Amino acid sequence: MSGPLTLVTGGAGFIGSNLAHQLLSMGRKVRILDNLSRPGVEQNLEWLREQHGSALEVVVGDVRDEVAVQQAVAGTAQVFHFAAQVAVTTSLVDPRTDFATNAQGTLNVLEAVRARPAPPFFLMTSTNKVYGDLADLALQPVGPHYQPLDLSIQARGVAESRPLDFHSPYGCSKGAADQYALDYARSYGLCTVVFRMSCIYGPRQFGTEDQGWVAHFLLRALQGEPITIYGDGRQVRDILFVEDLVHAFLLAEQNGRALAGRAFNIGGGPRNAISLLDLLERIEALEGCPAAVSFADWRTGDQRYYVSDTRAYEQATGWRPRVSARAGIARLHTWLNAHRRPPAPQPPRLRAAAAH
Repeated sequence: MSGPLTLVTGGAGFIGSNLAHQLLSMGRKVRILDNLSRPGVEQNLEWLREQHGSALEVVVGDVRDEVAVQQAVAGTAQVFHFAAQVAVTTSLVDPRTDFATNAQGTLNVLEAVRARPAPPFFLMTSTNKVYGDLADLALQPVGPHYQPLDLSIQARGVAESRPLDFHSPYGCSKGAADQYALDYARSYGLCTVVFRMSCIYGPRQFGTEDQGWVAHFLLRALQGEPITIYGDGRQVRDILFVEDLVHAFLLAEQNGRALAGRAFNIGGGPRNAISLLDLLERIEALEGCPAAVSFADWRTGDQRYYVSDTRAYEQATGWRPRVSARAGIARLHTWLNAHRRPPAPQPPRLRAAAAH
């Protein structure tokens, strides 16, 4: 192995393991920092080790530990920061841990990057939750989904010019991290980029009710278990297949200096926007029978409509999603059918957003 070393925090998770695999397959050296707290990550880590052996370096540690972070960042040329507390529900139960992981943890990584003689490229994954619940967005129900009355949003989605409006402890902690990352480009001249992501899905994702809803619905259907819909199921999200996201990461790295200090909305865009009811219809087509579904009350802070306007990133890098929602859902269904495992115990939760 030769060339620069890349650090992926949270690298044993769904997105991190997919990026690590791609980098290692390209002959890159990769170091993962992960506390292995999320169910399923051991399986991802075992897969990476089987595929790449000693080319992969694994550090079991936590981004809340400043010393562990400093040691993990040492010697790197790129840092992809994915380690996070990822559920609105968990943040409502335990906002201190949510803050320590997402806000303080990100600051620890940024400070470690800043301390290096040649600070590495830094990219962090933020969230569409920084825009709040979008309650002012006028919508109308059209068949199985909601549709904005604003024709420009209907055609293009929500742009980065949308005012920030943090909702929930999770929104606040990720929003603070988002803003710190951007300011470290401004204040210290670091090469930092932020992706405000919509719903990512694909292989190596073991979704739960609180995060990773596409995989969660598919897993429940495959296991013959009921799916609970919070609200009426017309909530719309743009979904992005993980291969397309990995491609976006690599383009960000290649264009790091030109993109430094910018945040981009990253998702499948209007062409890959689906509602919860749309996904149930796709599951029925794949499984040959309808899934068992029940409905419950709306949950606090749910965005009834969020679709990413990705034109800024497309114009900056030439990136575009390649995998359609229909094809991607079918591919994830096939992968989960071959790799599914018993569902993990769910953490305590309060009512919060349905699709993150």
